[in-house]
Amino acid sequence: MKFVSKFTFLFVFAVLLISCGKTTKKTETAEVVDTYVQDNYTKKEVDIKMRDGATLHTTIYSPKDKSKEYPILMQRTPYSSRPYGENEFRKQIGPNINLMKEGNIIVYQDVRGRWLSEGHYENMRAYIPNKTSNDQVDESTDTYDTIDWLVNNVENNNGNVGVWGISYPGYYATYATIDAHPALKASSPQACIGDFFFDDFHHNGAYLLSYFRATSLFGTPRPNGDQPIDTAWYTLPDLKTEDQYQFFLDAGPLKNLNSFFEYDIKDQASLAPDNMTDDFFWNELKEHPNYDELWQSRGLIQHLDKSKSHVATMIVGGWFDAEDLYGPLETYKNIEKHTEGYNTMVFGPWDHGRWARRSERNLVGNYYFGDSISNFFQDKIETKFFNHFLKGEADGNTGLPEAYVYDSGRKEWKEYDAWPPKGAEKQRMYLSENQKLTLEQKGTAGLQFVSDVKKPVPYSEDVKSVFTPRKYMTDDQRFAARRSDVLVFETEVMEEDFTLAGDIMANLKVATTGDAADWIVKVIDVHPADAETNEEMQDHLKMSNYHLMVRSEVLRGRFRNSFSNPEPFTPNKKTDVNIKLQDVFHTIKKGHRLQIQVQSTWFPLIDLNPQTYVDNIFKADEDDFKTQTHTVFTDSSLEFTVLQ
Repeated sequence: MKFVSKFTFLFVFAVLLISCGKTTKKTETAEVVDTYVQDNYTKKEVDIKMRDGATLHTTIYSPKDKSKEYPILMQRTPYSSRPYGENEFRKQIGPNINLMKEGNIIVYQDVRGRWLSEGHYENMRAYIPNKTSNDQVDESTDTYDTIDWLVNNVENNNGNVGVWGISYPGYYATYATIDAHPALKASSPQACIGDFFFDDFHHNGAYLLSYFRATSLFGTPRPNGDQPIDTAWYTLPDLKTEDQYQFFLDAGPLKNLNSFFEYDIKDQASLAPDNMTDDFFWNELKEHPNYDELWQSRGLIQHLDKSKSHVATMIVGGWFDAEDLYGPLETYKNIEKHTEGYNTMVFGPWDHGRWARRSERNLVGNYYFGDSISNFFQDKIETKFFNHFLKGEADGNTGLPEAYVYDSGRKEWKEYDAWPPKGAEKQRMYLSENQKLTLEQKGTAGLQFVSDVKKPVPYSEDVKSVFTPRKYMTDDQRFAARRSDVLVFETEVMEEDFTLAGDIMANLKVATTGDAADWIVKVIDVHPADAETNEEMQDHLKMSNYHLMVRSEVLRGRFRNSFSNPEPFTPNKKTDVNIKLQDVFHTIKKGHRLQIQVQSTWFPLIDLNPQTYVDNIFKADEDDFKTQTHTVFTDSSLEFTVLQ
């Protein structure tokens, strides 16, 4: 199979950890000269031995000023602690510029089995409770052993350690809080993965086909088994087209993609048994389509009762993060539920990792949210959090609220002492006939649409091929509203502001002529005709009547009653399908409308459901895919969390 040649690590790293999107005018601000780190820090690389004997490659940047002691700020990553070599320096280190400039000991570590670290890599390594021997290792023990070595061997450290990370490194920052080392005083998991059946590669059991190209990044075995390597050993598939929609439509069933993961790995015996590919992550995806023991054991959310109260946590996320929204929300809620320590959340109008960039104008895709929002977070929130617990009183009186959240409709920060805010109430609206969204149920009529497997609803009107999708989270949804296979329900023009502040539950009553279907619900803020167009808007669009997607979610219908035990629909039988949409904080302003869209395909964001029941969609045949007619009944409703 042909792949992109010489796909550099730095490109992949940037794609994963820094939000992509169209270039904006005067967006990035350069605040650090390229040689700042080299001028002010010394660099040392060490291999730290873990309790089972494996060594993990660790890079330590220490301030040249030795007149005082510094805390240690650490990031553990599967994406490499590069550049390697003690004379090679990163241009910027630490969570933000402030924490770099004021002086901290900054540490990066390759996690077990990746890059220059020894051992076997497991994607989302399962936590092992009640360990009985040194051979039982997980990310918790590796973090503990690393911190223990650092505080005892790194000069000029003050004995306090903080950890941070975005995306996969955010997952390791969460993991650090479980059975934590006493020296670990602060952790900030940011856009942190919580469970791979609900983050990134799955959403409620639906496979995110849009992440297909990222699979080999996690599943390609190192060429010499578990031996360290300092150059990228994986390559990413080249689709040979900019039209990703057409590529996957032409490819057909998922099993036709197997050939992309058959590798020619030098000096290694055949890795794949019958019916398996060389890519172990692709094998896991296709052999475990349900929420079985493999996925359950690797989820971290269910182990947060083991988080230690002496570790202060600040969970950070973006309201428009297409990759990891479930993770940070559930991480905050479960640490809050199980521990009595300091635990706060910060959610802004960002896509994946955008808060880590210095920006004058903050946008997601076409939509402009305001100026210097990320800078404010870094300067006034993140820096204050780490300094308080690593250099200051560490008594929890940070001056920061429990929930620092950005209202993406009013475009302003709000502070609350609980999330959802105290006083928020539930309000139900019904999907009524004539495209109406009403406060009262208007009968039980059935509204039908044809779901054609040859013409699935696109998730974006853009024609492009992307590594992972992000921009679509704020895309104008007019293109979908005008399709016959998308049902639309809309309020009258709002006479006063209507603030959504918390989760949303879609309680659908549906039927299908087949015995399988996906269900997608989108919550949309319809702007008025006189809305002003911002300078970054795509040329073919205007803000006039812009359909801003505020929240969206899919449920693979077979999992409507259990993610572990799927079941078919009975054809033409009215059936309950309940979909939890992740939290929002968005005001539908006076003069706007609230709209709901319901559909059954969302391509190629998610893979195509055959719409006839098969045990494993990854192994479905071409003949299994059938066009069906779906029905949504008008006793279907959405339950919003509303702040009066």
